[in-house]
Amino acid sequence: MASAQSRGRVRHGLHRITVAAAATSALTMFGLLALPGLASAEAPFRMPGQISDRVSVLDDSARADVRAALDTLFDEQHVQLWVAYVGTFDGMDAEKWADKTAQTSGLGSQDVLLAIATDDRAYAFDAPSDLKNVTGSELDSIERDAIVPALREDDWSGAAIAAAGGLSDAMSSSGSGSGVKYLVAGGAVLIVGAGGAVLYSRRKKKSHGGPGAGGDVDWADPAALAALPVATLDARAREVLVETDNAIRTSGEELELATGEFGELTTAPFRAAYDAAKATLASAFTIRQRLDDDVPETPEQQREMLVELISTCSRADRELNAQVTEFDGMRDLLIDAPGRLDALTQRLVEMTVRVPAADTVLAGLRAEFPAPALASVAENVTLAQQQLAFAEQNIAAGREAAARPAGKQGPAVVAIRAAEGALTQVGELLDGVEHAADNIHHAIATLPAAIAETRKDIAAASELTAFGGEALAQAQAAAVAALARAEAGQDTDPLGAFTELSRADAELDTVLATAADAQEQSERAAARLAQDLTAAQAQITTATDFVNTRRGAVGAEARTRLSEAQRHYDAARQLTASDPAKALQHAQAAGDLGTRALRRAQSDVEKWEAARRPQQSAGSNTGAILGGILIESMMRGGMSGGWGNRGGGGMSGGGRSPGSFGGPSSSGRITRSGRF
Repeated sequence: MASAQSRGRVRHGLHRITVAAAATSALTMFGLLALPGLASAEAPFRMPGQISDRVSVLDDSARADVRAALDTLFDEQHVQLWVAYVGTFDGMDAEKWADKTAQTSGLGSQDVLLAIATDDRAYAFDAPSDLKNVTGSELDSIERDAIVPALREDDWSGAAIAAAGGLSDAMSSSGSGSGVKYLVAGGAVLIVGAGGAVLYSRRKKKSHGGPGAGGDVDWADPAALAALPVATLDARAREVLVETDNAIRTSGEELELATGEFGELTTAPFRAAYDAAKATLASAFTIRQRLDDDVPETPEQQREMLVELISTCSRADRELNAQVTEFDGMRDLLIDAPGRLDALTQRLVEMTVRVPAADTVLAGLRAEFPAPALASVAENVTLAQQQLAFAEQNIAAGREAAARPAGKQGPAVVAIRAAEGALTQVGELLDGVEHAADNIHHAIATLPAAIAETRKDIAAASELTAFGGEALAQAQAAAVAALARAEAGQDTDPLGAFTELSRADAELDTVLATAADAQEQSERAAARLAQDLTAAQAQITTATDFVNTRRGAVGAEARTRLSEAQRHYDAARQLTASDPAKALQHAQAAGDLGTRALRRAQSDVEKWEAARRPQQSAGSNTGAILGGILIESMMRGGMSGGWGNRGGGGMSGGGRSPGSFGGPSSSGRITRSGRF
């Protein structure tokens, strides 16, 4: 049963529609052109999709539930249920309105229409007279026992779900000889028959092993959480709140101790993670309070709030955990401070010994190469000596801090890390001097080839501009600039020129590879597009020829698929140059729809011919009738129910031509209607 709030929204929506309709009538009286959305909102129309809600009685959740029921019916029985919600039937009889809408929408022999006028409180249930495996009494039962009870409760989505479930059940149990009963209560439809009971819920459910089940669920993934029952989510929400609160309280205590020992600067990353987790927890508690207060939420609102609560708390937990290794390392560093300081002292001695040798090497380099060629290493020895002095100072400071009482030793961590960084740089500086000669000779020998390679890559980039975008343009510009500097400095600073050029060309190579892949994909897509367009055109042509020469027996479904195939084909042709990827989608859709149109048309013809085979003779007009030259409904002798047949019997054998001259009431469909 819909909630009072839902009924209120419906009534409000209907009120606005009624006012709009009145305003349109007034404008019409004064000879003005009425707005299409107001004047024809409830007139029979071509339905754009299986669900057409022109009065907004379905929220997103209800629409999803109806869509699920319609999809299930199609998957199980290959029958489509179309549902239209309007304010009024525009003053027309419900049956005529439904007939006209079915005809305008091109509904075929496996299409059923449920039309509901919420303001008129009227409905129409329109189905083909030869709907497979469903008897007239079963359709009456679905109408009487499933659709109408839901409508009387303003359960708009429930009526559609009941119709879909009833049709599926009737088709599945055809021939059992037992009746089918429908009970609508609590927002669900219970269908009871010889095969037992099946519940068609208004909510899509998945089995997760009961309220306590969680399995291998990723609790930080909202999509995974959304699939769980509300009871499971509620239980986990309570657990994760307690877990996160305890973790944050413990982390806060540890952080205060660490801050007092190591200082604000050292513990800043941990403070940031802690503050973020604490803010997330506060937000989670706010959600929990809203769930527990006296204001009720719908099940869907509860689900959304619980998913938000659980996923955010779980992410906060992960953010704190990401800092655990670093935090523990900081504490361990302090515990092992004396040993670490001794090891640093040993490294300091080793690096100090290397300085004189590096200074001698540098002097030899100055004698062999011009000063510009040594620009990248000329100051390395001086910088190494400065870093050694800095490391020595921090080692001494670290020993002093480590000797302090517990709780005052935090500065030792900062000093140890500073000394480690300085000594690492000393090693790199001295290595650079020792390897400089080999590096410069290598640069002199390979720079010409590097320049030639970069020029080639720059030219290649110009050819891939359309596929590389801004990234390729930037990388190409950087390579051009590096190439100019390399050509200017290859005699004075070959090592610097080679290093810069190699880096710029490597970056260009990376972007070029991406652009080349994009070009290859585009070429493959273009080839595939041409292939699929050709195939689609052939399929559409075949189907068109078949329908043209047998249109006397081909129904609306085949014609609709064929029309849609042509529309997609035309769209593909128009987008070929501007958007090949989108064009490919249209071409594939066109081919698929063309195939489906031909199969449906062939099926229609097979049924038509099977029904007339006993009546055929050498001199019959069967060929002319099949080709549409003579319309059977115009031949008094060929009608299945006589000239005045208005009962929906239609053409014998399931043809879609009218059973008599006239309107949709003779279209081979039977409509049930009434008020609720």
